[in-house]
Amino acid sequence: MTLPDSMPSLADVLDPSRCVILPGAYDALSAKLVQEAGFPAVYVGSYATAASGFGLPDVGALTMTDLVSHAGAVAGAVTLPVIADAEGGFFEPANIWRMVRAFEDAGVAAIHIEDHAGGKHTNLPQKLIPLDLMLQRLRAALEARRRPDFSIIARTDAIWATQDLHEARRRLKAFSEIGIDYLFANGAHPDVLRQVRREIPGSYITINLPTVRDRNEWNGAADLVIDYSFCLQATTKALQAALKRFRTTSKADQTDALIEHADRFEERLGYRAFTDRAIAYSATSI
Repeated sequence: MTLPDSMPSLADVLDPSRCVILPGAYDALSAKLVQEAGFPAVYVGSYATAASGFGLPDVGALTMTDLVSHAGAVAGAVTLPVIADAEGGFFEPANIWRMVRAFEDAGVAAIHIEDHAGGKHTNLPQKLIPLDLMLQRLRAALEARRRPDFSIIARTDAIWATQDLHEARRRLKAFSEIGIDYLFANGAHPDVLRQVRREIPGSYITINLPTVRDRNEWNGAADLVIDYSFCLQATTKALQAALKRFRTTSKADQTDALIEHADRFEERLGYRAFTDRAIAYSATSI
């Protein structure tokens, strides 16, 4: 596949004067709403993909094709750079080029590769893959890129999964030393990230934490913070309330306030543009 000459990149999004906070999208429509709300990029992860696309927990049940297809639909719906979840890379180093190029072809701007060995979001024992294997996968991913502005983000779950800050520092330092510019310190508190970034150069990414009650706390600590399930959980709560109302009343004026007007909804999706094309290309216009 021939890639376009110009695509939005992760570097275009980051602002040295402040931390960029992104609410995670869960599908193409929610990505459009993220763009419409004025955010500079879109994030779609395995948690939201598993839930919205398959009704499944995020426990490693999705294939590379599942994630790539979902991320590609998101990328096709917006003009913003899309950051996607590539789990642990899906392949051993010699074949990881397949994963990298699949996401490139899908039109995303960046992917993150993690060192978690499984059992996420469960009470099962949490483990990391060996650092040497993680570095081999990252080197292979960097070399597989056909576009230098396609970003490879290295994620360590040492803090989130094993509460081992020393190991997180060791891994982040090793990622930086092999040429990774974007370091994902998953689960790190703002105070921790401020310390780490003074020791290890790079652009820092992490997830928003429930303990951080004011997102401005991330300024000076991280460059990009992802609230990966925000859209998914917000939609779920709102839809449950709307469905309860719909089920308990027969009166439309009791439910109309809970839904977007059809004209506005359809305009977002391009119905008017389709009508214009249909008229332009109709037999009567020739």
